[in-house]
Amino acid sequence: MDAIISAAELLSAPQDRTILDVRYQLGGPPGRPQYEAGHIPGARYVDLEAELAGPPGAHGRHPLPELDVFTTAMRRAGVSHDRPVVVYDGGQGWAAARAWWMLRWAGHQDVRVLDGGLASWTGPLETGAPEPVEGDFTARPGALPLLTADGAAALARTGLLLDARAAERYRGEVEPIDPVAGHIPGAVSAPTTENVGQDGRFHSREELAKRFSALGADQATQVGVYCGSGVSAAHQVLALAVAGIPAALYVGSWSEWTHDGARPVATGATP
Repeated sequence: MDAIISAAELLSAPQDRTILDVRYQLGGPPGRPQYEAGHIPGARYVDLEAELAGPPGAHGRHPLPELDVFTTAMRRAGVSHDRPVVVYDGGQGWAAARAWWMLRWAGHQDVRVLDGGLASWTGPLETGAPEPVEGDFTARPGALPLLTADGAAALARTGLLLDARAAERYRGEVEPIDPVAGHIPGAVSAPTTENVGQDGRFHSREELAKRFSALGADQATQVGVYCGSGVSAAHQVLALAVAGIPAALYVGSWSEWTHDGARPVATGATP
């Protein structure tokens, strides 16, 4: 099943799907006012930090939420197991990918991300919020692979662990958010931003497969991804899915890794 959907395809039959608006910007204003000012008709707003992540702490800045919190949020947003879901954000794609990953990991079988986000939408917008229609979704985790810190460390040695952050953060030259700069030893630099073109849309399946192949990823290799806090890495997992390559997500990512001062840190351009 395709992991992404074009604006043209969504515009042709939006009523057949549950649509979630997950606009979010790290350190920026809440996305709800933007949602209420204009969103795809019928879309429900989902708050990334409150509903797609738990409180920050030892397990990172965006750890997994409690399952009952996630289930309640998805039901309130109208998500049901037998109804396809489309998620979108403002255009960067990271927040939408986190929602896609959470729903797929929790057992929903038909979730797609709007390629290019709201910026690609050419249809009408509506304001306010639609009437609530309760869904029947219940989170049943385990449908997608998940890495712990120890699992990520092991995969960096035995398979392929991709670091989705900017290359300068990987090299340890800058670290604007977390307390320690560098990367997990053995991880390979693979910035998420290289998965999309200037319009924010994903490169073709063939182009993505070529990119990941050059990094050492293919269907025969066990692949994992991390970033700063498990958001942009979800976008990388999505890009890998588009390319036909399954990958595990290390949700805690660098923010969890560096919370434990005993974990090793590498710097420089090589793994």
